[in-house]
Amino acid sequence: MSDPLLKQKDYWNRAIDHFDSIYSHEKSFIGNLVDRLVRWDMYKRFQYTMDKAEPISGRTFLDVGCGTGRYSLEFIARGARFVVGIDVSDKMIETCRERAMKMGAADRTGFLLTDLMQYNPDRQFDVCIGIGLFDYIRDPLPVIEKMRATVTGKVIMSFPLLWTWKAPVRKVQLGLKGCDSFFYTKGQVMALVMEAGFRDFTIEKIGQLYCVTAMR
Repeated sequence: MSDPLLKQKDYWNRAIDHFDSIYSHEKSFIGNLVDRLVRWDMYKRFQYTMDKAEPISGRTFLDVGCGTGRYSLEFIARGARFVVGIDVSDKMIETCRERAMKMGAADRTGFLLTDLMQYNPDRQFDVCIGIGLFDYIRDPLPVIEKMRATVTGKVIMSFPLLWTWKAPVRKVQLGLKGCDSFFYTKGQVMALVMEAGFRDFTIEKIGQLYCVTAMR
């Protein structure tokens, strides 16, 4: 595993509880209020992804940077046939597997400790998602190209905006914790998606995020 990936693994193994509490809302009243005010676009991004992934029932999904499985297991809950989630954090993958077992979905999921560039699936998926992924990817183009190669249908991605008040704050906060972070202009996102080979795609601005749906 390369040095950047080792840094990512170390950071996410330490940050797992804080990250998951954004979705579980297992915080104080003030903590949840701050999330609703500051991170509302993350919740909108979740709904965007589910909407753009339709039809979900009976289809197969690859979740790149699956974290604690919030997206992967929601696909299962909505009738997905099979979901593979990959992440470089062993604690994230362990959490995903435990949650899949608890919901009786172990036979419809595969959670793998790996990086996308090292992952070679034996079949293509209907949909691939990379949500909250490119915030931490230094060289996104090969990743987007690999995502495109894994699907027969669509790729759904998100990118944090560059020119926002959040960008420098996150850059400093994450940097102090040993985690690199990256931000994008709309032009950069468009150029990356096109260079990866996509021609049919949409870019939607949701708060301080660009959300992309690209057809294979």
